[in-house]
Amino acid sequence: MSETHSDQLLSEVAALPQLPGVYRYFDAAGGVLYVGKARNLKKRVANYFQKSHGGTRIGHMISKIVRMETTVVRSEAEALLLENNLIKRLKPRYNILFRDDKSYPYLKITGTRIAGPEAAMVAGSFPRLAYYRGAVDKRHRYFGPYPSAWAVKESIQLLQKVFRLRTCEDTVFANRTRPCLLYQIKRCTGPCVGHITPEAYAQDVNNAEALLTGETQQVLTGLEERMTAHAEKLEFEQAAALRNQMTALSRVLHQQSVEVASDKDVDILVVLVQGGKACVNLAMVRGGRHLGDRPYFPSHIEEATQIRQGHFESDSGLEDDRDPPADVDVSPSVRTVALDRIEVQVLEAFIAQHYIDVPVPPTLVLSEQVSSALIEAIAQHSGTRITAVYQPREQRRHWLEMAQTNAGLQLARLLAEEGSQQARTRALVEALDLAPDDLDDFRIECFDISHTAGEATQASCVVFHNHKMQNSEYRRFNIDGITPGDDYAAMRQVLLRRYAKVAEAMAASAEVPPPGVETVDAVELVAPSGSLAVVDAEVGVENAASLAEAVPARRASRGLARLPDLVLVDGGKGQVSMAREVFSQLGLALSLIVGVEKGEKRKVGLEELVFADGRDKVYLGRDSAALMLVAQIRDEAHRFAITGMRAKRAKVRIGGSQLEDIPGIGPKRRARLLQRFGGIRGVADASVEDIASVEGIASELAEEIYRALH
Repeated sequence: MSETHSDQLLSEVAALPQLPGVYRYFDAAGGVLYVGKARNLKKRVANYFQKSHGGTRIGHMISKIVRMETTVVRSEAEALLLENNLIKRLKPRYNILFRDDKSYPYLKITGTRIAGPEAAMVAGSFPRLAYYRGAVDKRHRYFGPYPSAWAVKESIQLLQKVFRLRTCEDTVFANRTRPCLLYQIKRCTGPCVGHITPEAYAQDVNNAEALLTGETQQVLTGLEERMTAHAEKLEFEQAAALRNQMTALSRVLHQQSVEVASDKDVDILVVLVQGGKACVNLAMVRGGRHLGDRPYFPSHIEEATQIRQGHFESDSGLEDDRDPPADVDVSPSVRTVALDRIEVQVLEAFIAQHYIDVPVPPTLVLSEQVSSALIEAIAQHSGTRITAVYQPREQRRHWLEMAQTNAGLQLARLLAEEGSQQARTRALVEALDLAPDDLDDFRIECFDISHTAGEATQASCVVFHNHKMQNSEYRRFNIDGITPGDDYAAMRQVLLRRYAKVAEAMAASAEVPPPGVETVDAVELVAPSGSLAVVDAEVGVENAASLAEAVPARRASRGLARLPDLVLVDGGKGQVSMAREVFSQLGLALSLIVGVEKGEKRKVGLEELVFADGRDKVYLGRDSAALMLVAQIRDEAHRFAITGMRAKRAKVRIGGSQLEDIPGIGPKRRARLLQRFGGIRGVADASVEDIASVEGIASELAEEIYRALH
C-alpha cells in the first residue's frame, strides 16, 4: 500500500512516537475518513501502511488517505475520550457513529434548600415540579435523566397524586386568588392561597425527593411515624391526611410495578445486530424505578466493523485488554476474534460516545463484555466509580431480558420500515419510468407554499434520500416581494433560490455560462451541534436560536449542491407550469418536475401526477406503493411549511419583535416585564404608563418598548 502514498506521508508515519494518542486520516478533498486511538501510535499507524489489505474495505479506505493528523496524549484513557469526541464532531466515514440525540429530559424541583429542621427554601417557600431539558442550574434540584418526556410526565403525575406539589408557573402562582382545578381534584395542596404552611409543604418536598432517589421504604416509615405522633396528640385530622398519603403512595407504587431493589441508579445496555443494522437499547433505572428505554441506531456499521476486524487481525490484538469470563478457557487467537465481534464494537462505541456528555450511573448492566480500559476511562472522565456487570442475576437479569426483548422489537420495526420504504422507492421509480444509477442514492425534493390570506408566506423544501426523510436537510424560505396570496409567484421565487446556485455550478463545471440565472447569495452554516442553517438575503436563518457559533460548510457533503432525481411540487397544472418556466430559465431538465394534483373533492388516494415535460397525467391508484411514498413526502412538506408559517405569523401579530431584540432590554429588565405582565402578550397589551411603572424602566425606554411591540 505504501506505493500509492506520498513520501511526505510515509515519512510522517515513520517519525511517529511510541506514545498513546489519536490519529485522523483525510482524503484529497479534506474529508475525514477515519479517527482511531492507539496505545502506541507508531505501531498502530504503521500497520495500516505496511500490510497488504487487498481489495477489502480497509484497503479501499487506506488508498484514499492523502493526509494524516495525530495528537499525543498522556494515557490510553485520554486517547479514548479524545477519539470519541472527534468522532462525534467530525463524523468520519469509516467509524461507527451514533447520532447526537437531543438532551435528555429531567424532572426539576425549583428552589435551593437550606439545611435545618424546617428545610426552608430560599427561592420561594413553595417549590414547583417541572419538566426540564437543558443546562442545569445549581439553584434547583434535578432528577434523572429520563429516557423520554413521557417518563418525566408520568413521574410528575405520581408525585402530584401522593404529595400534591404544585406545577404552575411562578407568574401564575403569584397572581392566583382562588385554588385552581388541580386543587379541586386533589393534585395540589393550594399553596397559592395559603391552604398549606411552608413547613408542611417543605416536608412534602423532602418526601418527594426521597422517593425520586429510591428511598421508598424510608418515606413510608417516616409517614407512619408522623401519623402515629399526630394520633397520640389526638390530632386526628392531620393523622388521617397522612394515612391517605400513605395509601396513595402504596397504590401508586403497586400500579407502577416498582421494584424495591438495592440498585438505585442503573443503565441497562443491550446491543443487537441483524440484517446489516444495529440497535443499542438503553433502559434506565433511577431511584429504583424502571423508567423505560430508548433505542439508538448507529450508522457506518459495515464499513467500521470490517476495518476494525481487519486491523485487529493484522495487529495481533495489541490494543485488546478485555478479559475473558473466568469460567471460559480461550486461546489467544480465538480470544482476539471473539472479543472483536460486531456487537462488542457497537456497544463499546455507544458507551464511549454516549457517556462523554451524559451523566453515567454507578452500575452498567451489559449484554456484551467490553474493555475494562473503556470503563476505567469513562469512570475517570465522570469522577464516578462504575461497576460493569456482564451476565447478571436476579433483578438485574430481568431488566436485561426486558431490554433485549425491546431491542429486538425496535430493530424489527426499523428493518420493516426500511424494507417498506425501499419497496416504495422502487415502485415510484418504476411507475415514473426512471433509471437512477443507484436506487439507494435516489433523492427527491418536495416544495410547498403556506400562508394565511397572504400573511407570513413561507415555502418549505423537504428531502427524501436513502429511503427516508432527511430532516437535517430541510429548509424554509421566507417569501417577500410578491402579491399576498400569489402562490405561483411564491413557487417561482423558492425554486429560483433553491436551484440557481446548482445550475450555476453545473454550468461552471461544464465550462458553459449559466443561462440567465437570477442568483441569490447564500451561505450554509453548521452549528456546533451539527445542525444545519441556511442564510441568504431573503430566506433568514433556520434554527437561529441554537446557532451560537457557525462555520462554513461544504455544500456537497450535505447533498444540497446536487440536483435531485425528482422535484415534487404540491399543486397541479398552474404550479407545474411555473416550475417548468423556472427550470427552462435555469437550463435544467424538465423531466425532473412532477406536480401532485389533488383528486376529486380533494380525497386522499385520488391524487394524480402532472408532468412538466408534456406527458399525460398519471393516476397511480389508491393502493399504489408509489402513491403512498408521494403522499408521505407531500404531507411532510405541508407540515413543515405550516409550522414555519404559524411561528412567523405569531411573531408578526405581536409586532414582529421580541423583548430581547429591543436595545436597553437585558435579562433583568426582561424578567421584570414578563413577571409583571405575565408574558410577551401582556407586555404588548400594556400602555406606555404601565410599562414605565416597572422598576428600572424609564419613560423613554417604555416608549421604545411600546413602539417595538406595535
